[in-house]
Amino acid sequence: MTNSYELLEALYRLDLPVQERDPWWWPNSGTYEVVIGAVLTQNTRWPKVEEALENLRSLEALSIEGLAKLDEELLREAIRPAGFYNTKAKRLGLLNQSIGDKFGDFETFQAEVDRRWLLGKKGIGEETADAILNYACYREAMVVDAYTAALLRAFGYEFDDYRGIQAWLIEGLKDYDIKVRKLFPTLPKAQIYALFHGMIVEYCKRHKRGKRVDVGELIGER
Repeated sequence: MTNSYELLEALYRLDLPVQERDPWWWPNSGTYEVVIGAVLTQNTRWPKVEEALENLRSLEALSIEGLAKLDEELLREAIRPAGFYNTKAKRLGLLNQSIGDKFGDFETFQAEVDRRWLLGKKGIGEETADAILNYACYREAMVVDAYTAALLRAFGYEFDDYRGIQAWLIEGLKDYDIKVRKLFPTLPKAQIYALFHGMIVEYCKRHKRGKRVDVGELIGER
């Protein structure tokens, strides 16, 4: 695998289930639920996050206004399934207040928030910031996670940090109109970034055992 376009093309051929629940892969993309979910999914398996989100939905707390109405104790109990609930409740409360104070409503947040602002908030690292920008705000932000690093290690790539992996992924897609458009003739670049990350996750969920990812299916060994 010499570049990220070859990886994207190989994943695309496998017809992975990246748009079964949402056109952008992340469930309920383009909503404030993604912002909350991006925080809850830190160090937690997604099914547990979905349990927490359902609890918040039952409390009508998947909006800036709704979340602001919950006291911290009730918030902690609602997100308990997602683990680290004391820390996450505090971080969610502070982030939600900052978003409300700065932007007022979710539509303004979507249009105006930037990566630097998000990274300035406690508990928001690069992966969480990029997930919010891409899946909640529909921006051209390439998300990198542990699955991405593990998959690239399986191909012999080692990177110093998050930005190194991200740069490699973006570099291979530079010939966007020439190459990538053959695979996705009508989708915006931000959505292609979203689906690329989704395909990596879906592939690794099937083929990762411990720290190792079996890339046989990607290189045509099966």
